[in-house]
Amino acid sequence: MCNLAIAGLALGAASAGAQALGAQQQRQMQYKAAKQQAEMQRRYQAQAAAAERQRAQRQMTGERLQQAQQLEALRREEREIELSTQLALARTAEDPTTAVAKQIDYLTNLGAKREAIGEQQEMIAVGKGLALEDIGLGSQQRLIGIEQPILDPMKPRGLGISDALSVASGGLRGYQMGQQLSGGMGGGLHKIKAPSTYEFGGRTYEYTKIAG
Repeated sequence: MCNLAIAGLALGAASAGAQALGAQQQRQMQYKAAKQQAEMQRRYQAQAAAAERQRAQRQMTGERLQQAQQLEALRREEREIELSTQLALARTAEDPTTAVAKQIDYLTNLGAKREAIGEQQEMIAVGKGLALEDIGLGSQQRLIGIEQPILDPMKPRGLGISDALSVASGGLRGYQMGQQLSGGMGGGLHKIKAPSTYEFGGRTYEYTKIAG
């Protein structure tokens, strides 16, 4: 009986241990898969963030180039106005009678046009500043949406007390199975062997069979 019980105990413990080990291996595989997925998400996240920063930078560069072109056009216009004014002032020397009046008129017209050009330059600068600010804020909001924190999966623990209890429980079931097997094979009952001698009063006596 003892051998069968021990065998059953070992069988139950081995079965429970194999189940606990299999569950542990499965948790390890799930952990590795989740960790790889988190790392892949981080790579995609970094690529998306870099693409968004590059897009915002290109858009800002485009706004600055457009501003530079608009200001250059205004400067050319201002130079043309100044040149035409200078030519007009030079022609006034041909008629001294009207020269002063014409010069005042030309210079007044030049001042008004310069003021208008200056106002346009200010409006362009303010508008482009607001546009660049909007681009920066929009890009920042998109980056906040992209760069959401990605948590690492929780690393599975090793075989702990619950697994040990599972093994012990399996061993107990195995022992019970061994007991049942040994009982079923006739090994569950033992004959009690009576002693052949006994001691009394410091002397040893033998049992004698009572005649019957």
